[in-house]
Amino acid sequence: MRSATKNALDEFQKDMSGEDQIILVDEDDVQTGVMGKLKAHEKGLLHRAFSIFITNDRGELLLQQRARGKYHCGGLWGNTCDGHPRDGEASLDAAHRRLREEMGFDCPLQELFLFHYQVPFDNGLHENEMDHVVVGTYNDDPIPNPEEADDWEWVSIDEVKSDILKHPDAYTYWFKEALVEADKRGLTL
Repeated sequence: MRSATKNALDEFQKDMSGEDQIILVDEDDVQTGVMGKLKAHEKGLLHRAFSIFITNDRGELLLQQRARGKYHCGGLWGNTCDGHPRDGEASLDAAHRRLREEMGFDCPLQELFLFHYQVPFDNGLHENEMDHVVVGTYNDDPIPNPEEADDWEWVSIDEVKSDILKHPDAYTYWFKEALVEADKRGLTL
């Protein structure tokens, strides 16, 4: 009975705030609850997320420059797309949804690995994410949503790693961490 009441309350809160409810998790990525996206980031609570890395047949990675109006990290460069699954939505399904919403295309995707990171931002928000790294291949240019992305670029992995060393503050924290985690695992994004 408690879970039915909790689910009804969650839906009520989503309806009242108009905000997506994201999935709170434990250190094993097991769901522990749901909360509005902004509130979860204000409190720095551990939640589920995904980061999508799209490459083309030339071995280039599709980078996105986050729209300056985003709630954090606006104007920074990062992986192709990222986001949060909604309550009841599988991470891979959410990745397909956000890829279409943010970059205007979809392609076959697969999850490569999962890692945890945590970082505070200057605006008082905190990321504390179990980040599912998802990869795919696409050979056309995206049609980005201007509310999500200011710019995009196809870049070789070696070129972006070199630029991160020269300009680390131009890139999102989780993008840099995902590259490090992939290297630790001997994986190519």
